[in-house]
Amino acid sequence: MAKKIYPDAAAALEGLLFDGMTIAAGGFGLCGIPERLIDAIQASGVKGLTVASNNAGIDNEGLGKLLRTRQIAKMISSYVGENKEFERQYLAGELEVEFCPQGTLAERMRAGGAGIPGFYTKTGVGTLVAEGKELKEFDGETYVLERGIRADLSIIKGWKADEAGNLIFRKTARNFNQPAATSGRICVAEVEEIVPVGSLDPDCIHVPSIYVKRLVLGAPYDKKIEFRTVRTRETA
Repeated sequence: MAKKIYPDAAAALEGLLFDGMTIAAGGFGLCGIPERLIDAIQASGVKGLTVASNNAGIDNEGLGKLLRTRQIAKMISSYVGENKEFERQYLAGELEVEFCPQGTLAERMRAGGAGIPGFYTKTGVGTLVAEGKELKEFDGETYVLERGIRADLSIIKGWKADEAGNLIFRKTARNFNQPAATSGRICVAEVEEIVPVGSLDPDCIHVPSIYVKRLVLGAPYDKKIEFRTVRTRETA
């Protein structure tokens, strides 16, 4: 069972990265992002990446690091605020972007992992999101066909895992990590703590070990804040 555990992120990604690949990445803003694995991808120099992720981090944090180094060619995302480099590359025509409603993106990842090639949804009908996509009527309502996302690699961040790879997320860090985990042909997870098999309550497992092929202990982590706002202290 321990063979799933690798000494560091670079070792966990060895032999998995190649130019032009598609990566599904967990995380929401800077919450629950696989930052050790992102750093290892940056260091590898792999390029031409298509990355499916709710957002692209912020300038020089999270996936923003891979944008800075021009390793990402296309983003499939729903929210891209807070990232000036993303904005600059997109407006300059240097970065291809496929905007996707947040719930639809999560379902596209989940569908890909479940072997569902496509599904119909009302979300986006009559907007730019539906342009060029098949429309179909059900019970008098129009729906748009969305494709499931099947990635070459999933990179996710968990809270606890056992040595077999059963994994638990903590609070909002669960976000896109769960659907991203299943959508990749290979899932590599980084976690804050690895415990012996049998230590985790089976009823609390969020991602079963069958999905997690490689595991790395990433702790310690800094708790980063995406956009800090403070109130001016009033004088006494």
